[in-house]
Amino acid sequence: MKTHLILTAAAAALALSGCGDKKETPAETTTVAGGETAPVPAAAPSQMLASSTIAANLAASSDHKSLAAAVTQAGLAETLSSAGPFTVFAPTDAAFVQVPPVTRDGWMRPAQKDVLAGVLKYHVVPGKLTAADLAAKIAEGGGKAVLKTADGQDLTATKSGDAILLTSASGNKATVTQADVGQSNGVVHVIDALLVPKM
Repeated sequence: MKTHLILTAAAAALALSGCGDKKETPAETTTVAGGETAPVPAAAPSQMLASSTIAANLAASSDHKSLAAAVTQAGLAETLSSAGPFTVFAPTDAAFVQVPPVTRDGWMRPAQKDVLAGVLKYHVVPGKLTAADLAAKIAEGGGKAVLKTADGQDLTATKSGDAILLTSASGNKATVTQADVGQSNGVVHVIDALLVPKM
């Protein structure tokens, strides 16, 4: 019972930590034929190679040390090394710092492996969805697209200017800061906050 209360309090604290006011920075754009704007592809995060798997690239990325450690702790490295394909919304180390230390440390305990796995699976959508695919789904949905994550919960994608904004089932938000980082078994979109599923 005590563990359940701690998890509930931790989830609430995390959800609230993601709800603060934050400045949204629109993605850099360039004008293409017809006067439309298109996102400018950014350089891949350090050490990510299109010929490597998602798990290998996260482990090599200097911007995703916390995520790589969590993937290993949760036992998901093998899954993210498989053929997939997967779309992964990858929070940076700076995103993990936004989570209260007591929550982060709690997730990394062996007894919380299933909770951690649930949080991480919420950042994975089966199949490969590029930024263009996401934008098309958002347009088809009249301004929003509801994605089904690997843990079976819904994740909502909308547009904020040219940027893709994700809203979790618990209400916190994350912005895609770097889209379409190619992987041998899917695609990674870098995000600026952890997404919190319903617990």
